[in-house]
Amino acid sequence: MNTTNETKEIRAVIVGLELPGQNGTEASIEELARLIDTAGGQCIAALTQNRESPDVRTCIGKGKIDELRDICEKNNVSLVVFDCELTPSQIRNIEEELGGPDVIDRSMLILDIFALHAITREGKLQVELAQLSYTAPRLIGKGKAMSRLEGRIGTRGPGESKLETDRRHIHRRMDALRKELAEIEKNRATMRHAREKSGIPKAAIAGYTNAGKSTLTNALCESDILAEDKLFATLDPTTRRFVLPDGSEMLLTDTVGFIRNLPHQLISAFRSTLEEVQFADFIIIVIDASDPEAPAQTQVTEQLLCELKADDKPRIYVFNKIDACDEMPFIPSFAETDGIYACAVSALDGRGLDRLAELLLTVVHCGKKNIKLFFPYGSEGELNKLYSLTSVDSVEYGDEGTTVTLCADRKISGMFERFAVKENE
Repeated sequence: MNTTNETKEIRAVIVGLELPGQNGTEASIEELARLIDTAGGQCIAALTQNRESPDVRTCIGKGKIDELRDICEKNNVSLVVFDCELTPSQIRNIEEELGGPDVIDRSMLILDIFALHAITREGKLQVELAQLSYTAPRLIGKGKAMSRLEGRIGTRGPGESKLETDRRHIHRRMDALRKELAEIEKNRATMRHAREKSGIPKAAIAGYTNAGKSTLTNALCESDILAEDKLFATLDPTTRRFVLPDGSEMLLTDTVGFIRNLPHQLISAFRSTLEEVQFADFIIIVIDASDPEAPAQTQVTEQLLCELKADDKPRIYVFNKIDACDEMPFIPSFAETDGIYACAVSALDGRGLDRLAELLLTVVHCGKKNIKLFFPYGSEGELNKLYSLTSVDSVEYGDEGTTVTLCADRKISGMFERFAVKENE
């Protein structure tokens, strides 16, 4: 989709299904309306139904289908978006019942928005892979044309159905995409290795979509990363240098935003870029303090960080957009000795950024200490490994081995603990 006036004429209806024990349906529907707006559509109505379980054929009941058809006919609706995942047969059945509007689900809409905002070659490849991963198991075809044998001269006999041909084409394309993405990941890994060897501390800026991550990065680094009041404005990770209050430098990486019910195909396809979170020294979790759903959004972020195996890193919770709050948000009291910190800021007007800079300095130096390591001759492999991971301050070559001094974090100190020289030695 694009955002031309023509696309803006796409009128959509949201359909939500509330099941027993399910909370947050209203907030999820409001978020879906924003997703439709981001994709260039206009939400003109929302329809919800309470059910014990989804209808196998049409997700919602016959009465609601009739009500939905009436809304679509009276309001010139061309798109119906379900706030849940639909099966291929449900999509087909609902479209037949409605007799006009296209029917998609939440995952399909998110994939469309990612396709809209992908700019770099890697981003476009990742989106295409995610879309094909979603499409392949749903490729059931429409009507007889998708399942009949070709039957032309030279193609008779056991043959191959159109459906099977399409499936083979999709899987070939997915294999090609994975190979190309693997090559890009090699280059990314080389760049990441160079950053690690430089010894410059790295932080990943993570958080719910539209929490203000790009605006915060721009404010801290005086950069010009695209920052819009729309969901998923940033897809490609961008790294910028930030000068700490003591004059030293660190790297900040702005990452793709999270969202509830993020399609697992996207997590898989974007794993190489999401790994920026895994390889960071610590994480800055940005929270929209003006959003009533902030606690739930923070929980979603933490769950995804757990999936990425990055939940054990030091964290700074940044409660952003205090300029849009009627009163200062409640900032939980974190145990700073456990590497968890918090502050309130406005990336828009600059309030609180000095405090954030101080916290960044604290976390960067937390756990770092000057150490001396002695590598006896015969352990050159371990010494080379140290050189590949970080920079050292000095090297002394002796009769029995090599002594190096460096400022190391907990990770490096632990890896080479057996080579540590005690102070009284």
